[in-house]
Amino acid sequence: MKLIVGLGNPGDKYNNNRSNIGFKILDVIANNIGIEIKTKKKKSLIGRGEFEGDEVVLLKPQTFSDLSGESVLYIASFLKIQVKDIVLIHEDLQLELGQIVVTKGGESDGHPGVESVSVSLRSPNFIRIRIGVRNSKYVVKKREEFLRDDFEPMENLSLIQIINDAEAAIRSISMGDIEEVIQKYHL
Repeated sequence: MKLIVGLGNPGDKYNNNRSNIGFKILDVIANNIGIEIKTKKKKSLIGRGEFEGDEVVLLKPQTFSDLSGESVLYIASFLKIQVKDIVLIHEDLQLELGQIVVTKGGESDGHPGVESVSVSLRSPNFIRIRIGVRNSKYVVKKREEFLRDDFEPMENLSLIQIINDAEAAIRSISMGDIEEVIQKYHL
């Protein structure tokens, strides 16, 4: 069983924020494979089903992105999911819009949500799908301010391809060797 976690913030006002790309990707995956993410469990919304022949749990923490570790730990513990079977989808300001990098373990790179998950699980050895949201064409304000900004109208056109690429990365993780996937999705 795999636990696929999308980071984001709950509430309609955050729907199109850069920081909610993890929620957006999880929603599309859920829709494509017929899973409803609506069961409320311990400050989370979850959905269960099958993805590429494996049982999966899709998780949207409702604690706000920076405190996601609490939800991830609870669901992983409750369902006895090992750290190596957790996939975390999150925005990354170090990557240009649309770049996708898959990593396993390592540092949080200053992302408070990733740090929260690492500390809660007492291990950074989960799989991360880092989605680039930086756009050098727009003046970058403070990190938090920029991440709370909605995607620009022209960027919204790119989101469809970005989401499709992220879904392809997740399918590759489910079907293949993680080391091969990391090599395919690297800088």
